[in-house]
This record gives sequence, C-alpha cells and structure tokens, in this order.
Amino acid sequence: MPIVAQSTETTDWVSRYADEVIEESERRAPGKPVVVASGLSPSGPIHLGNLREVMTPHLVADEIRRRGHEVRHLISWDDYDRYRKVPNGVAGIDESWAEHIGRPLTSVPAPKGSPHPNWAEHFKSAMTEALAELGVEFDGISQTEQYTSGVYREQVLHAMRHRADIDAILDQYRTKKTPDGQQKNKNKQQQKPVDEAELEAAEGSGAAAEDDGTGSAGYFPYKPYCGGCNKDLTTVTAYDDDTTELTYTCTECGYSETVRLSEFNRGKLVWKVDWPMRWAYEGVVFEPSGVDHSSPGSSFQVGGQIVGSIFGGKQPIGPMYAFVGISGMAKMSSSRGGVPTPGDALKIMEPQLLRWLYARRRPNQSFKIAFDQEIQRLYDEWDKLNAKVADSTALPADIAAHSRAVGTAAGELPKTPRPMPYRTLASVADITAGHEDQALRILSDLDPTNPLASLEEVRPRYDKAEAWINTQVPAEQRTVVRHEPDVELLKSLDDQARESLRLLMEGLDSNWSLDGLTHLVYGVPKVQAGFSSDATPKELPPEIKSAQRSFFALLYHLLVGRDTGPRLPTLLLAVGADRVRKLLGA
Repeated sequence: MPIVAQSTETTDWVSRYADEVIEESERRAPGKPVVVASGLSPSGPIHLGNLREVMTPHLVADEIRRRGHEVRHLISWDDYDRYRKVPNGVAGIDESWAEHIGRPLTSVPAPKGSPHPNWAEHFKSAMTEALAELGVEFDGISQTEQYTSGVYREQVLHAMRHRADIDAILDQYRTKKTPDGQQKNKNKQQQKPVDEAELEAAEGSGAAAEDDGTGSAGYFPYKPYCGGCNKDLTTVTAYDDDTTELTYTCTECGYSETVRLSEFNRGKLVWKVDWPMRWAYEGVVFEPSGVDHSSPGSSFQVGGQIVGSIFGGKQPIGPMYAFVGISGMAKMSSSRGGVPTPGDALKIMEPQLLRWLYARRRPNQSFKIAFDQEIQRLYDEWDKLNAKVADSTALPADIAAHSRAVGTAAGELPKTPRPMPYRTLASVADITAGHEDQALRILSDLDPTNPLASLEEVRPRYDKAEAWINTQVPAEQRTVVRHEPDVELLKSLDDQARESLRLLMEGLDSNWSLDGLTHLVYGVPKVQAGFSSDATPKELPPEIKSAQRSFFALLYHLLVGRDTGPRLPTLLLAVGADRVRKLLGA
C-alpha cells in the first residue's frame, strides 16, 4: 500500500536535509529532478560501513519523493578503479590474484566458484541484492562503462587542457621536503596529504609518494591503462593539446605507445579530479562523505575547489558521516575481507530493523550493528517502538524514524505477519535444531488461546532468528536438553530444593503458556518464603531475588546441564510437560 501521502515529522535529521536539498536544487537547476549521489567501490566485500554512504542519501531522497518531487539517487560504481591489493579473508581467492594488481576491477577474475564475469560484478551483485531487500531505489552507473564508451571524453580533454590549473590547486596541499629532509606541508592545516587510494597506487607503481599525476614531464590528471598488461603502472611522458596525442610508458612491462586522447578510452582521471568532474557532469546536489574525506587536503575538500574553477560546477552539500561498527569488532575497513556486509546483516535481521538503525541516528553519530546477543535487545527496543507508534505514544522523531524504517515512498516493505519476540524465536530455533514441527508446537503453546496455524505467520523473523542461532552463537552456548535425569544431582538436593521442584511440577498443567509459566517459575520461591505468588517486587524482601536465581540455576542444570540458557518459560514449553517431569525426578 503506497505511503506517498503519509506525512513525516519535521523534527528528524532526514526532513531537515530534505528541506535544504530541495531549496538548493531549485537554486541550481530549477524544474529539474533533484540529484543525490553515493559512490561505492567493489574492490572487495561492500560492508555495513559503506552502507551508510547509500542509506544517508537514500533516506533524504525518499523523503523528497514523499513530498512529490522527482529525484534521482545515483550510485556510482567505481569499478574502473585499480585493483589495489588481495583482500584478506575473502573466500575463493589466494595470493595468485596479486598478479592483477593495477588492473581495472572489471578486468580482474571473480573469486573461484563465482557465477559473475569479473571481480567488480561479484561484489556489486551482493550489494545490489541487499539494497533491493532494503527497498533502496537507485540508478547505478558503472564507471567502466562511462570511461570505456567515451562518455567523459570532453571532460577528460578539458581536464588535460587545464592541467596547470589543477596542478596549482593540488600543489597547495602537497607535502614538501625541507633542505634538512623533514616533511613540510604547504598548507599548515593539512592532516592527510593524499587519500588511501592514491597512496596505494603510488606504492604499487613505485612512483613518488604523492601519485596525483605528476611525473618528469609535468603534471597530467589522466592515467592510462597499459595496452600491454592492462595495468595503470604507467607514466605519461608527453601530451599535445592541439592534436591530443598522448605518449605513455608502462613501468611494469615496458610497453609504450602514442595515442590520440580524443579517440582513446582506456584510462581515467585521477581520483581527486574524477570525483569533482562527476559532480559537475551529473549535477549532484547532495552527497555525504566519510570523516576520512573531510580533512584539509582530502578528496572532498580539494574536489570542492576543482569542481568550480575547472569544471564550472558546484560541490554537493551533505554531511560527514561517522563510522559504523559491529558489536565486539573494531572499525571496519573495505580493504579487508571477512567484515560483515549488508547481506550478512539481512540474514539475521529484517530489513526494517536495519533501516531503522541508520534512520534513527544523525549521520555524524556513530553506532554499532549487533551480531551478538545485543541483537535481542535491539529487537526488544524495536518492538516497543512499534507498540508506541500503534498506540500514538511515540515521540515525533521516533515516529519519523519508524516511518522511514517500515517503508518508502513506493510502499511498505514486506513484514512478518505475527512478529513474536526475536529472543523467543531464537530460543525455540535453538532448542528445536531445525525441526519445524516441534517449533510450531512450542510457538503455538506460547498463547494457547491464539495458536499459530503455521510457521509462515512468524516468517521471515523466525528464519532470521534461526540463522542468527546457527551462524552467530558459538557451539558451546547452544542449548542441548538432557536425555536422562541427572540422578546424582537429584539425590544431593535438600528438602527445600525438592519442595521447589514439586511446586513447579504441580503447576505445570494449569499454567501451560508463556505467561502462565513465567508467573509459575517466578512464583515458586515466593510461595516457599510465605508470600503470595502474585506479590510484587516492592512487597518482597531482597533475598527473594537470590532465591529465584538459585531456583533458576537448579532448573537449568537439571534440564540442560549448565547454569544458564534460554528463558525458562520458553525452555519448559520446548521440552514439554512430560519430559520436564522426567528430568526433574517425578
């Protein structure tokens, strides 16, 4: 059901940026579609930190669409960038892929076993599938296609004609050596002389540390891929503006040739020139950038100077976004394999939850995505927000974030018809170990007055919880119910412990539901201490909590052989009344 007409609150960060972007777009290109952009490099797994590069403009673009404006969200696939290094931890590759360093990502073989034609398509495909599940609408642009088809030819020739002007801008930020050999920045504010890609390009080619196109023949903002080995380990040695004849030599294989740049499509502008060129070419109004692009001398700052003075365009407005972490992990880096991707997250959580994590935090706020036990708390928080939105008690900013999480201007995302608590579903999936008939029995017993007709009612949430149990919970933390009673432990119990077990077993049948068993297991220690099972914590002495913990630990030991486990009411339902009685010594 479309939600275009649904009004979102104006108190959240998305609405504020939408206001600015619409106003700026009307000033720059009145009457034309609003253009927002993201850039992604398929150099390896595209991780959850990269997803912020997409979700920030997506959310803003979606708000603009909700208001009835036409908007394009461009995702520029930097698949014509050089292959820089063999990433660690990526399945299907080995050190033999090092021979491709320096080639375009679209010219590098995909990992072994991949159905995709090249490295870039392999990693683009996984991200594209995840974005579809997340409801992200975008126009994808392959930089390989743009450059090799000559789309940017005039921009390339223009940059070459103005290479001295570009060189002068870049020279403000170059690190120079003083006579005593010390590094000295021309711009004292500079924190980072070149970005990571440029540094690694320089390291790979053996060129000067600042590989921005400067060679013995002067500065050239264009880097050809070699006609011999297809690597960018090339140096431009001559260029004629009138004929556009360009001569280059390859330091890798020794190949050299002279070409007419007006007809040559096997190369690209260096990154600090390429990015602002695209801003101008596409008319980008809004594009966020990571904090690593925000320091003086970085690509975003330098690009802001180049886009206007060289290409006659304007720098996009947009926030710097903070890093996204994973529970228990350090800051992610796209140069390494093994980091969680959006696809990994969507295996264990519904798209609404993942969208919400990005929507509820301002771009400059860092946050973590949970792959550990914290995911259960996040789901509890999400379910509470759903309830507050339903009964109109949620705060305006929370309502806005919720609206952006559950759907887009095109309509609501598919959802679980009956969203039972994630922690309960995870416990059931853990205990039943893939037996769907048992899972259905247990989940139906949670509320006997409204039993499940089938597991489809709790899908896809149940499947996500089951995937979390199977992929993220260590084997030693999985729940294995005892097959036989722990005779020795039962023999060692004192009278009070035996009495607690008797009270529990007496109440099983009359309390056989999630709420009933919750009341029962918490109530047994209260009754033993002389209080009503309905007594509230305020009416009870502190030692009751200690007695409850001891009782719970005893039940866990008798049922699963350790002192912790899934929530006891869920565990009891899973084990079944007859087996519970057997294991408790009845």
